[in-house]
Amino acid sequence: MKKHHPIHVHIFHFSKAVFWFLVGIILGSFFTVSFAYILFQRIYGNTIYPGVYINNINFGGKTEQQAKDYIDRQNQNIGNTTFNFTYNDQTVSVTASDIHAGYNSSLLAHQAFSIGRTQYILSDIVLVFKAYLYGIYLPPSYTYNPDALTQALSPITAKTNISPTDAVFTVVNGKVTTFRPSSEGQAINIDEIQKIVSQKIPQILLIGKRQEFTIPVTVIPIKPKIATEDANQLGIKELIGTGTSLFRHSADSRVFNITLAASRLNGVIVAPDEVFSFDKALGDVSSYTGYKQAYVIQNGHTVLGDGGGVCQVSTTFFRALLNAGLPIVERHAHDYRVGYYEEDAPPGLDATVYVPTVDLKFKNDTGHSILIQSYIDPTDMRLTFYLYGTRDGREVSMTTPVVTNQTSAPAPLYEDDPNLPLGQIQQIDFAANGATATFHRTVTKDGKVIINDTFVSNYRPWQAVFLRGTKS
Repeated sequence: MKKHHPIHVHIFHFSKAVFWFLVGIILGSFFTVSFAYILFQRIYGNTIYPGVYINNINFGGKTEQQAKDYIDRQNQNIGNTTFNFTYNDQTVSVTASDIHAGYNSSLLAHQAFSIGRTQYILSDIVLVFKAYLYGIYLPPSYTYNPDALTQALSPITAKTNISPTDAVFTVVNGKVTTFRPSSEGQAINIDEIQKIVSQKIPQILLIGKRQEFTIPVTVIPIKPKIATEDANQLGIKELIGTGTSLFRHSADSRVFNITLAASRLNGVIVAPDEVFSFDKALGDVSSYTGYKQAYVIQNGHTVLGDGGGVCQVSTTFFRALLNAGLPIVERHAHDYRVGYYEEDAPPGLDATVYVPTVDLKFKNDTGHSILIQSYIDPTDMRLTFYLYGTRDGREVSMTTPVVTNQTSAPAPLYEDDPNLPLGQIQQIDFAANGATATFHRTVTKDGKVIINDTFVSNYRPWQAVFLRGTKS
């Protein structure tokens, strides 16, 4: 009797046959692919695999060095492209070759050669065949040398970069003995420059020939570590007014007195709502307090007296008060026009003092303390007062002094002097025309007028006086 096998037995044998058939196909395919890959490796052992593109150029079959050399030649085509960096009146020109700008040839050549050459065999096989069948396109990589660019910009940097200054504020016995306001520094914005250069490299390479670019250099501020307002709690943080005057051709004794008087005011702090007295801050003016004899105006005459030149200081301080928009409580003009005060200003911008009866006063209405600083430039023979405090938005407008009622100086006066040798002439007073000088000042704050004053200076005509020696 014939024995029949169940249907599931037939299915099992069929499935088994199919399984081993597929395994055979897979193994065969694997060995075939492996053999082809090994053959590729042998054929392209030292070259880039076919189908590897850089910037749409097929480098298959090229060595890594050949690929680098080709890309370097592309860079040479744009090597004389010029970047002109400008700042104010300065210009620095840099070529692309100076900063090694162009394709990153070493990186691109190495990336191309590395396709299909990693430690992951299956991944490498996929990449090699993908490149062969469809192509692998590497994006261009650009480069330049930032250090070379920074070095090339050093002529501009040396003249432009400024280090910030920290504030110094030392008070001893109510007077500032050491003061240095803070100041911002600046530096060229090298990050912005490098960004601009990086963005232009692809454009340059795309055109493939020499070009020229002008790139304005910008600067960025650098804050000090210690700002003026952080160095004190008095509200002294910024410059609110300045005043200057020249004293060229002054006698040595006059220069000495100007320097001494200015130093007595240097460092004085004026409290909020305080009425400041120039005479009080200056103190006694005599030989006992260090002053030398120089010409002063006294009782209608110019005579030698202790402290001649002090009025140069009060005049300069008056100009600083005007500029700062501070209320002037008391001010007196000189009896006659003094040439020193008109070296750099019109008539009418002077103020005389005579301790203790003739004073110069102002009120500190800023709501914060004011620091007085004086500075003498010995080369330019210039005195400057700086007033530091807190700006409150006030704006100052002044008219140019109008000169009227001008009268000529009287004829020179000659006086006999038995102490001078016979026939010797010595001038002790100088002629000056008489005049009236008038100017107006308006100070506004938040759109409202807070000070509206008029300054009138009546100058007498002044006679030149000569001493005539009679001593035999």
